[in-house]
Amino acid sequence: MLHTERLVLSRYTREDEGAFVALFRDERVSRWMGDGPCSEAEDRALFHRVFDVYAEDRFDVWGVRQGPELIGHAEIKPTEVAGGYEIIYALAYSSWKKGLGTELVRVLAGYGFDRHGLEAVHATVAELNVASLSLLARLGFQRVKEISEQDGSVTVLLTLHRRDWPFPS
Repeated sequence: MLHTERLVLSRYTREDEGAFVALFRDERVSRWMGDGPCSEAEDRALFHRVFDVYAEDRFDVWGVRQGPELIGHAEIKPTEVAGGYEIIYALAYSSWKKGLGTELVRVLAGYGFDRHGLEAVHATVAELNVASLSLLARLGFQRVKEISEQDGSVTVLLTLHRRDWPFPS
């Protein structure tokens, strides 16, 4: 379990399925995640795969809560794109523009540096996701490369090195 001033990151429970699916069904959120919006059945299947990740201890994945409400999703996991660990995060639309994304990225990066002993953490963000790119830049992430996707879109790889991390853990 991880904490920020206003957020708690904890393992999902089976009771979180409805809120998880609602988060992923909101196209304002899901358009920036993975391959974009999926069917409800695919979102439910994704939720159930989280428990396989836990059982096999493959990587860290959390539900993000503000009070009792599930308002987001977060992960830190190995990535082949950068040859290290990548942070992944999403917040419900109702939680945008409140500074919660900054809290979330700070705790994820700090966890990567402290818990995993990483020298760098990475993020991949759609080039059109200006808000997320801006948030990561404010926290010290540097653009490393642009990746051309098959659909013609561009994904930006960003990296934050431990030496540049301005926040004590």
